[in-house]
Amino acid sequence: MAGKYDDLAAQIVELVGGKSNVKCVAHCITRVRFKLKDESKANDEAISELPNVIKVMHANGQYQVVVGNIVEDVYDAVLKAGGFSDGGAVDADDDDAAPKGVTDVIIDLISGIFAPMLGTFAAAGIMKGLLALATFLVPSFANDGAYTLLYTVADGMFYFLPVVLGFTAAKKFKMSEFNGMAIAFALVYPTMVALTSGEVVGSVELGFAGTFSWYTTFLGLPLIMPASGYTSSVIPILLMVWFGSTLEHWVKKWMPASMKMFFTPLIVVTVTVTLGYLVIGPIATLITNLLGEFFALLFGLPMIGSLLGCTLVGAFWMCLVIFGFHWSLVPIALVNLSTLGHDYILGSVIAHSFSLGAVLFAMYLKNKDEKFRGIALPAMISAFFFGVTEPAIYGVALPDKKAFINASIGSAVGGLIIGLSGAVVYMSGGLGVFNWLSFIDPSGVNGINHMIWAIVASFVSAAVGFAIEFATYKPEAAK
Repeated sequence: MAGKYDDLAAQIVELVGGKSNVKCVAHCITRVRFKLKDESKANDEAISELPNVIKVMHANGQYQVVVGNIVEDVYDAVLKAGGFSDGGAVDADDDDAAPKGVTDVIIDLISGIFAPMLGTFAAAGIMKGLLALATFLVPSFANDGAYTLLYTVADGMFYFLPVVLGFTAAKKFKMSEFNGMAIAFALVYPTMVALTSGEVVGSVELGFAGTFSWYTTFLGLPLIMPASGYTSSVIPILLMVWFGSTLEHWVKKWMPASMKMFFTPLIVVTVTVTLGYLVIGPIATLITNLLGEFFALLFGLPMIGSLLGCTLVGAFWMCLVIFGFHWSLVPIALVNLSTLGHDYILGSVIAHSFSLGAVLFAMYLKNKDEKFRGIALPAMISAFFFGVTEPAIYGVALPDKKAFINASIGSAVGGLIIGLSGAVVYMSGGLGVFNWLSFIDPSGVNGINHMIWAIVASFVSAAVGFAIEFATYKPEAAK
């Protein structure tokens, strides 16, 4: 029986140049992402006119068809229509001869590594927020077995984050996913994690770069580890998998075929884990410390630091989303959550989806065109309540330009309020209204004070965005 989006998928495959022009296909939250052999064969205008297609994008070496919240159904239909196998990969030469800038490569890597886990990661964050709210309202619930069980759902993915990233990074670096996971398992192995709770054998102080301590040695060489170990960490596993992939490709060139299956992973995992603990881990710790110090300096500038940092990040967050640069801040935010227990970067962008949703609502009220309203209303709901902004950005706000600017102004006001209040997030939670729960202090020191400020910032930014858009939007001029 034909699926709901089979016809749409068949047209998309045909209009991107057919199966023979497709190298591989994947998807994120709102986009079906193609890698095409020749993008000039794709008909942007015809695809953009298809029903349920919001916009066509060219970014990071990918041909992206934005379809919004129906992306998984459309993606499955595209796989069926094109006869693609292995997650959408096409049996073809996999050479990326097209030149790419350094920025494109970095964005492509970061988005490719983090995007596949985003839905599950957000779900775990939502559960964390709900549990934080539950224990705030009923403190005794923290001692209940139900809380312990549910907390494994909430915290398991955060604790074993290096394993998840080991898998996605290995796919991105074209390395055996199981080798990538094996490297990550070594980072979070209980015996190694427990070392950091033991006696410090030695340490070295590097000033603003932080203190480096070791708890044991490897053949006389210090094993330097952060005090919290590598659970929930980001940068170390990414560097180690990158190194491991390079080593794996080299080993496969000379390893006899009869020995590859066992000895390639033996060499790759052993060498990578050993060098990771001895070299890559400390280097990654240094980089992480420096990046954290930079943002701490920005947000810690006397008098204006918090206001300036939160306002600027809030104002330009959606611009970062468009170009994919927002992924570059995610690892830093996760590091802050792991080391500081809170984060100001994610806190400063709480208002952007509310401002954007309110701007779209203003446009919806003034524009009576049924096709426009059919796009604007679900995009507004997606942005305002659930924090998924891409349909609203690409389908409505960005084409209008002024709407995008007005939404950014509202987001900046929200960032300003967060900066004035000093509110921070305590976990990487969900999106939209669920993100408010991330501002609940699980220690109980600040209680729900920061969440209240987050709600205030969200609604004030929405009011600002709505007021400016409603006063300036002229539907007839937008046609």
